[in-house]
Amino acid sequence: MNKQFYLLMLGLLTLFSCRSQYAVTGSSSVDELEGKMLTLKVFADGEMKSIDSTRVVHGKFTFGGGMDSTMLANVFLGDLSVMPIVLEEGEVKLIIGETQQTATGTPLNDTLSGFIQRKTQLDAQMAELPHIEARMIMDGTDDDERRFELGRQLSRLEAENDRLITRFIRDNYNNVLGPGIFMILTSRLPYPVLTPQIEEIITNATPYFLGHPYVKEYIRIAEENREKEKNY
Repeated sequence: MNKQFYLLMLGLLTLFSCRSQYAVTGSSSVDELEGKMLTLKVFADGEMKSIDSTRVVHGKFTFGGGMDSTMLANVFLGDLSVMPIVLEEGEVKLIIGETQQTATGTPLNDTLSGFIQRKTQLDAQMAELPHIEARMIMDGTDDDERRFELGRQLSRLEAENDRLITRFIRDNYNNVLGPGIFMILTSRLPYPVLTPQIEEIITNATPYFLGHPYVKEYIRIAEENREKEKNY
């Protein structure tokens, strides 16, 4: 009996020792988050599932636990996604501010943080266009000239945004960032469809990327939708 118990404990120790650990130390300067519950969710079995939760106390919070492999997760406040974060070995420093959120301290989080920073800059430039239009109106700029200039700037920013996302996914085909950002990109579409950007992304994609459950299912449904449209 003692020997059986010993073997059982040894097996359990071996099992748990194979699991990696993630640790997230967070801080928030957003007053509205004080006392609120944040939830850590990952995509599994076709849906977002909660794996951890924590309360913000005096602007501080932590997440931590075991994992079988590196995962891309999202920090949620209720049903609102606050930001993505990579769960990998090492300590992640997460900062939630009024205008910017960052997760740094591990290789993939540093990579993701750089991407988000550049994406935020482009989004801010797009958001500035209505203010530019208002100034042009006040300055008496001709209507045709104003529309042409604003259209030119919007087209440039949209193209740069698409290139940024496409390049980032391609550069990260073989880790969790590629499928994760693809998931965020396609979640904004009303239904699965193969847009020119998505076609470009999946062309020459690696088996790791194409084999991801979300990516694989998205492409399958998008191809079915395309066939249905052809038959109409």
